[in-house]
Amino acid sequence: MAHPEVAWKLDRISPRAYQHPADRAATAALAKIPYLDEVVRRLIALGYERALRTAALGAAVRIGDTQLPHIWVLQRQVFNTLDMERVPDLYMTQYPFANAFAIGTQRPIVVVNSELVRLLDDEGRRVVLAHEAAHIHSDHILYREALEILLRLGASVRLPILAGLPLLAIQLALLEWSRAAELSCDRAAALVTRDPQTVCRALMVMSAGEAAADLNLDAFIAQGMEYSDGGSGLDRITKLLQDLRLTHPMPVRRVKMLLDWVHEGEYDRIVRGDYLRRGDEPSAREEAEATVPFYADRIGGAIQAAGSSVAEVGQQLGDWLKRTRGGENDED
Repeated sequence: MAHPEVAWKLDRISPRAYQHPADRAATAALAKIPYLDEVVRRLIALGYERALRTAALGAAVRIGDTQLPHIWVLQRQVFNTLDMERVPDLYMTQYPFANAFAIGTQRPIVVVNSELVRLLDDEGRRVVLAHEAAHIHSDHILYREALEILLRLGASVRLPILAGLPLLAIQLALLEWSRAAELSCDRAAALVTRDPQTVCRALMVMSAGEAAADLNLDAFIAQGMEYSDGGSGLDRITKLLQDLRLTHPMPVRRVKMLLDWVHEGEYDRIVRGDYLRRGDEPSAREEAEATVPFYADRIGGAIQAAGSSVAEVGQQLGDWLKRTRGGENDED
């Protein structure tokens, strides 16, 4: 009998195979903002990534063969299924909120909170680890880390180095992208576990903060239908305003969107082995041309919500880069 970590592999699967159209469009739209990637990489190079890593690991325990080995097996399994050779280090930290995250643009690590491990069984933990593995597989870490830096620093701290950056516009654009990226990773978790219902159950448990045995998945799925389809125009505006500052879509909406994708047949096709493989991806231009206009326009709309435009944001980013490059050798 095969070991769990080698039992199921999606050979050479490309992240494009499970990428949600909103993720594809948002990523293409961000790529069109002049200087954004360079500014993001510069913020990370200034030491903010190191600060995030230090904060995450200061009170965490590294999981491995001699430390919670049953969870380490799950970590190896999900990365093997996505055909990723390097398995990132996995840490657990004491925190009373069910969550997990991946950090590190060059050498990623995954951190899970103790409450998540307490709430979920092994199938649920596999869902979460697969979701984080998909963020790494999809190269989401750069933008996710930039968003985390801006949310932590931009909201309450006014450092001289940040002066001149259109912080709100960048935040709102990255938040729009982040919500789209989560939908891709939910799909990946369903593929890795080969059980979309398990992904839905994990989302329900994390939403409620109660064990799955005490909850009704059918009722939660019905709630997702009600949230997505019901309500007046005012209700829809309220939902839009609620979503504006969220890094993740509402859990009930994620459940509905995942099940819609499964019902469309794409999930079964990929499980059968019919999927896009690494090295066969379309060009960036083809990707941009294939995006659905509805999704592509949302990044521009997010920037407009900050009272700016893509051109204005690009100009501000370019000016900031010139200024910071000019002051690289200053003691400040």
